[in-house]
Amino acid sequence: MSAPRLLAALASGVLFGFGLALSGMMDPRKVLGFLDLAGAWDPSLAFVLAGAVAVSALGYALKARMARPVLAPRFEVPANTRLDARLLGGAALFGIGWGLAGLCPGPALAGLVLGLPEIALFVAAMLVGMLLHRLTTERLLAAVGAGR
Repeated sequence: MSAPRLLAALASGVLFGFGLALSGMMDPRKVLGFLDLAGAWDPSLAFVLAGAVAVSALGYALKARMARPVLAPRFEVPANTRLDARLLGGAALFGIGWGLAGLCPGPALAGLVLGLPEIALFVAAMLVGMLLHRLTTERLLAAVGAGR
């Protein structure tokens, strides 16, 4: 990776982490308050969500006007538009985990700098889950391939 791309990635990561900290997304209590629609709902993170949607929409609008990105040979945009069981199941598991812990991967990784044991435990469990997913997926794919 070239130096300009590394610097752009670093700047993007720092900006993202700063935004997560500033918005309260690294505080599980704030996130759980936002997700608690039936209780003491805290609507403040709706502004974070609206800001994220606006930035994403702006990015897609800019992409439509550009032949290629400034620091890459091509745009990397997901091509799959199908809603299948795997996507819906993954989204459901993500939502359940987010609702139980008040953390999702981005804020948890950024939150490691806080040195809180519960965030470190969440990240460790997340990494174990990712490893288990990779191992089981590889075995399932190998079994399906061997059965043909």
